[in-house]
Amino acid sequence: MYPLVRELAADGIPVTVSCRVLGLARAAYYRWLNAPFTDGQLDEAWLANAIFDAHRDDPEFGYRFLADEVRLADHDVSDRVVWRICRDNAWWSAFGKPKARKGSKPGTPSHDDLVRRDFTATTPNQLWLTDITEHRTREGKIYLCAIKDVFSNRIVGWAIDSRMKARLVVAAIEMAVARRGVDVAGCILHSDRGSQFRARKVHRALTRHGLVGSMGQVGSAGDNAAMESFFALLQRNVLDRRTWDTRDALRIAMVTWIERTYHHRRRQARLGRLTPTEYEMIMTPQTASAA
Repeated sequence: MYPLVRELAADGIPVTVSCRVLGLARAAYYRWLNAPFTDGQLDEAWLANAIFDAHRDDPEFGYRFLADEVRLADHDVSDRVVWRICRDNAWWSAFGKPKARKGSKPGTPSHDDLVRRDFTATTPNQLWLTDITEHRTREGKIYLCAIKDVFSNRIVGWAIDSRMKARLVVAAIEMAVARRGVDVAGCILHSDRGSQFRARKVHRALTRHGLVGSMGQVGSAGDNAAMESFFALLQRNVLDRRTWDTRDALRIAMVTWIERTYHHRRRQARLGRLTPTEYEMIMTPQTASAA
């Protein structure tokens, strides 16, 4: 603001008037007029000039290497000061320029959180959980959308695709409804706030089958912890076992582990050391035909 007061004074506007309008103290303005910059500011300007020269000569140098260069030029300065000057002037290494954040905001929830981390159910088709996981192959990524019935921890529906679109969720819902073979109206389908779960196609699928949508909070893995635990098992038992060359090979491995090992061979403490299929057949014999 002080240079502005000086320019206005050159145009004939009294300093008193300018300082009153701009809310400045005249004594401070006159002190600045006698010494526009301090010795410290002048030293930092020389230092910044030396840092810029070193950065121009070697653009790949980070701030630590630039600090070494300016210290060789008789500047007694710490790495932290050099980093601050580089940050203020955006003098980044050609190999280490920080990536700009997208600044995306979480989507508005399409449904209320009806679960509140209470992952219990007394009957089948009372509460379903769903989520999407991804894994790399040499051909590219593969995505799995799975739906778990909390009553028996059984994966009642799943879909696998090379693209993470809303149709992946719809396919999993259609499979779950078809495999249960009973009326699922009123069942809660709980998910996170991913864009796939908020898509219109998914909303229409829920309405078509009478399902009730539910969504957890943003950035809170605990709101869908029971589904995350299944994906953790899948990660350890299949995905991370080796490097997968093709999508088809990983798809077959995931389906085989879910349908054979997880459903029929893996006993769970929460189910009384029974498998999901055994638990459903014992607790609800009428669903045995759907197992």
